[in-house]
Amino acid sequence: MSSPVIIVTGASRGIGLEVCKTLLTEFSSKIVAVSRSTPAGLTSLKEQYSDSIEIVTGDVASPETSKNAVNKAIEKWGQLDGLVLNAGTLDPVARLEDADVDAWRKGYDINFFGLLPAIKESIPHLRKSKGRVVFVSSGAATSAYEGWGCYGSTKAAMNHLNETLAFEEPEITAVSIRPGVVDTEMQRAIREEHRTKMGEGHSKFIQLHENGDLVPAEKPAGVCARLAVKATKDLSGLFLSWNSPEVKAYQG
Repeated sequence: MSSPVIIVTGASRGIGLEVCKTLLTEFSSKIVAVSRSTPAGLTSLKEQYSDSIEIVTGDVASPETSKNAVNKAIEKWGQLDGLVLNAGTLDPVARLEDADVDAWRKGYDINFFGLLPAIKESIPHLRKSKGRVVFVSSGAATSAYEGWGCYGSTKAAMNHLNETLAFEEPEITAVSIRPGVVDTEMQRAIREEHRTKMGEGHSKFIQLHENGDLVPAEKPAGVCARLAVKATKDLSGLFLSWNSPEVKAYQG
């Protein structure tokens, strides 16, 4: 079997970067890494696997970024086998009474509307390859946190989009994954920047950090990477935690 060709958004750090590492080391994948910047971790990976990674720099909120990524995969390797849709933002964090509508629109542009061009551009190629789409979602899709109205609602919309894709495209397997409370830059921002905006719910994230209970990024990232390559059809349309029994075979 030829090396799978996968597009990974939000690939510069955290879960996205770890997804790229797993795809490269376990599957010898060819990757189009989509990122707004190219920090040291992604640059190092590109240097190490120069023939296997193409970087598309851009904001996922712009449809051109997704179009460029899909075109790059097809021009370079002639196929597309999967998407890992990981790019996202927690902002804006604010109670509803303090909501900035324009800031919510920006959050939706990144977390939700940015998904649509990637999916639309990819569907014809994923039909041919009987490919896979993995959505990196959140527990906030089903549980409210003070100040997280924008973020949580975008992830709920993402989960519905996952179900719709699975329903409309039977040749494509689509799965939405809850990665847990992961040790990433977003968690650092929650602890350090959003204390006054999250009310009592903020203490949960402080305690998880102090107790060493944050999930290492490579664990859910590994699940997402393996699903992007070999998820079975029975998982299509589901929203699952990274460590749930249904995906035990993908936990490494």
